[in-house]
Amino acid sequence: MKTSNQIARYTIKTLNRLLPELETRYHAKISSDPVSWETFRIRLESNFSRLFKIYFHLYSGQYDFFYHLADLLDTLARMWFSRPDDLKELDFKREGEPLWFQSQGMVGGVCYVDLFAGDLPGIKEKIPYFKELGLTYLHLMPLYKVPPGENDGGYAVSSYRELNPVIGCMEQLVDLASELRDNGISLVLDFIFNHTSDDHEWANKALKGELDFQDYYWFFPDRKLPDAYESYLREIFPDEKKSGVRSSSYTYKPEIDCWVWTTFHSYQWDLNYSNPEVFNRMVEEMLSLANVGVEVLRLDAVAFIWKQLGTDCENLPEAHMLIQAFNAAARISAPALLFKSEAIVHPNEVVKYISEEECQLSYNPLVMALLWNSLATRKVRLLRQALLERFEIGPDCAWVNYVRSHDDIGWTFSDDDATRLGINARDHRVFLNHFFSGQFEGSYASGLLFQENPITGDARISGTCASLAGLEKAIIEKSEADIDLAVKRILLIHGIIFTIGGIPLIYLGDEIGTLNNYSFMEQKSKSGDNRWVHRAAADWPSLEQRNNPNSIEWRIFQGLKNLLNMRTHNEIFSGNTLEVLNTANDHILGYVRTRENRRVIVLSNFSEAEQMIPANFLRMHGMSYEFTNLLTGEDLSFGDFTLNPYDFLCLIPR
Repeated sequence: MKTSNQIARYTIKTLNRLLPELETRYHAKISSDPVSWETFRIRLESNFSRLFKIYFHLYSGQYDFFYHLADLLDTLARMWFSRPDDLKELDFKREGEPLWFQSQGMVGGVCYVDLFAGDLPGIKEKIPYFKELGLTYLHLMPLYKVPPGENDGGYAVSSYRELNPVIGCMEQLVDLASELRDNGISLVLDFIFNHTSDDHEWANKALKGELDFQDYYWFFPDRKLPDAYESYLREIFPDEKKSGVRSSSYTYKPEIDCWVWTTFHSYQWDLNYSNPEVFNRMVEEMLSLANVGVEVLRLDAVAFIWKQLGTDCENLPEAHMLIQAFNAAARISAPALLFKSEAIVHPNEVVKYISEEECQLSYNPLVMALLWNSLATRKVRLLRQALLERFEIGPDCAWVNYVRSHDDIGWTFSDDDATRLGINARDHRVFLNHFFSGQFEGSYASGLLFQENPITGDARISGTCASLAGLEKAIIEKSEADIDLAVKRILLIHGIIFTIGGIPLIYLGDEIGTLNNYSFMEQKSKSGDNRWVHRAAADWPSLEQRNNPNSIEWRIFQGLKNLLNMRTHNEIFSGNTLEVLNTANDHILGYVRTRENRRVIVLSNFSEAEQMIPANFLRMHGMSYEFTNLLTGEDLSFGDFTLNPYDFLCLIPR
């Protein structure tokens, strides 16, 4: 075992050995652009230590360790020299403003290209709409080449260098990224790095018996090792087992008489990161996306990327090391690139992926789940506790807060947190599933149970924001009062994500109250996955109704625009600082955002009943005798006052 000093000396020695080899290999490029080479060399020297330390830990047992390390450095240099000049300028800009993503001006949107605008030129035509909505961050759902038929909504990638021809071509993506950047919008794409599809070039070569490519995946000649691993693994998609698609987390391939590891679907093969060649090639794929103009990569399924017998193969230390190594590689060859973690796991594990040296951004699945929990229970206890104890992250990072995504809603709160509040976690999850699937008496929600496990009783929920908030049922029942309440619920939970700290993310369609679309059941490739109920094509006639003051679409759109305008015009909503308040009322969530000497108190009523806030509560938390509601501009005087059903207030001293 080498000591830290020995490793440090070994690191310097290794770089001094490999750097001259790079200089020789790229002599012509260095001679033609010595400034670019000097920039690369400085970044390499600054980041090599942490990259080498991880690479050594993971791969030093390989007999050809130095060959793979030299290959990695060659990849970094090659991708840097191929990086366009305008993106190199962006690198310098981002290095000078490393916390640009914490600005109150950051507002995200996410959509499927084909469903929202048909193709990439269609997305380009929608840039004026994105600007009207106020987006500065656009996440396009997976647009890569995929197998025909089922492809997990684009998450089964056949090629990272080619696009789904229905969506467009790589040249169009480069053009779109540039146009978005010129309009102040950062392009976000997925980096699906846990697995490829079963018709990726690597998979096809593996099926033809090429051993080098079989080592890119996890192949087993019999069930001995799969069964040993399986005893510790949880089922991600139990419906596949029920339908007979596969019997476990492994799929049998008769072509080569082997089993292959498939955590998610039988057509998604898990990559074998214990093979350094896999890491090197995926770094190349990552940097190729950065060189297209992608500014943020959503790292898909981060918890699953490392396998170790005797564990559940989730959230292992080596998974974090791999992400840190990808991060170091990006800092060398594409430093403008940021990572966004997608870790839908226990809250204790989610925060471990968030750091300047790992994922600078992270989805906040806990807040998302507890916003819906608070609407169902009319109580904010679990949400308040989560904000008190689980919201704080490093000053160099940010949450991405959302009320809905392309995925299902899983009830990811901690059982221990629930127990402390006297809540039986298992029973409470059953209640939430019954409530949001409309089975609970008095429920206003119209959702669908997703991946219900008959053994454990676990399930998740599919449905659009509006349908889960009660708008679908209210419209069917033609109840104006219930429509009003549903609109208020939609605006309330969006108000939280716009003001809580971090980047708010709107699933496009929610801004006009898009309802569930049940036509997916008529399509063979989608009927087995009810998440398509909330992945409907954009309804542009309905979107045009955002300009009609007599429409529901206008009420929701204008409500979100008011929230956005309030956020973007007040620096107090930048950064992450959050002071959670004890309102002494389980129906009211309260918190303070602070910047310099300014304070704003945010108060939210999660019930259909009026709730009272005593005057002294405001005085205790820094309010003067006169204050203004930032959202409405209304001036208010000191005294007891009442929050109406689903009221959302942002109070600042006058």
